[in-house]
Amino acid sequence: MHKIAVIPGDGTGPEVVREGLKVLEAVSKLEGFDCETVEYDLGGERYLATGEALPDSALEELRAFDAIYLGAVGHPDVAPGILEQGLLLKLRFELEQYINLRPIKLYPGVRCPLKDKGPEEIDFVVVRENNEGLYTGSGGFSHKGTADEVAIQEMVNTRAGVERCVRYAYDYCRRRDDKKMLTLCAKTNVLTYAHDLWWRTFQEVGEEYPDVKRDYAHVDATCMWMIKNPEWFDTIVTCNMFGDIITDLGAMIQGGMGIAAGGNINPDGVSMFEPIGGSAPKYTGKNVINPLAAICAVGMMLDQLGESRAAARLERAVMWVTANKMKSMAAGKMGYSTQEVGDLVVESAERSEV
Repeated sequence: MHKIAVIPGDGTGPEVVREGLKVLEAVSKLEGFDCETVEYDLGGERYLATGEALPDSALEELRAFDAIYLGAVGHPDVAPGILEQGLLLKLRFELEQYINLRPIKLYPGVRCPLKDKGPEEIDFVVVRENNEGLYTGSGGFSHKGTADEVAIQEMVNTRAGVERCVRYAYDYCRRRDDKKMLTLCAKTNVLTYAHDLWWRTFQEVGEEYPDVKRDYAHVDATCMWMIKNPEWFDTIVTCNMFGDIITDLGAMIQGGMGIAAGGNINPDGVSMFEPIGGSAPKYTGKNVINPLAAICAVGMMLDQLGESRAAARLERAVMWVTANKMKSMAAGKMGYSTQEVGDLVVESAERSEV
């Protein structure tokens, strides 16, 4: 029995989560395991009603689950940063979800904006450090509100934090495929303290993985090659800020936010899985949002929970739907409603051979 906390969140979050849970129920029955879900009303509406983004009591309860399934967070009546800091980052930091895992995979039938690039060329993974860097909130203001104002935001990197991320990336790369090439994405020529630590750790840990080839690219070059030659990449490991940026670029080359899923991973604790797009409030309640990213997040969750057969069945089902049914990944242009896309994935999963 897998115990899963569900946070539908804001905007279209509840709509895509509904379809993800529909697919979860179907594949769990097909593969013969049980899941228990408990819903939490965390998000913008609760914050507006109570002034709390993530109560300590809810955080403690979430520690007891096997996984967390998140829809989306973002409310037009809540100032930017409140939910991101008070809910999303607090979950990632307090639950030590120190890896953000982002597959960049182009499925058949999905339009790619890159000329002459198809599924064979776009299939890599970004391992992003998720608890340190520029996102720790370290820094402050001096002379705020004056002509002499100074704002400082500090990039915090620890050997322990960098090493556990790099080691996870080597392990993941070793398991992933026959290519076995890990690329460090950094900026060693400018960030000469923080990314010197990344470089040295990457090389030192790499000595323990002689079967994994090592590569390096500055972050600007990484962005360039992701567009020009995405087939060069297998697994990328990078810091928090750079990972945040390049994974959005990755989402675009794999077909858009409607298909992009991610996981916030604590390998020894509770991990959280989500579509990487926002709450898309303008589409709320219209039954037109693409649920495939949320469904793919379920697949990532199943894989993390050890249900690899179910995860593979789900991915095959999604790939069949993208190849044979959907006209577009964009909201309102799919050729089907949100609910109908979920139904198509279920039907495909039921036909899938393991």
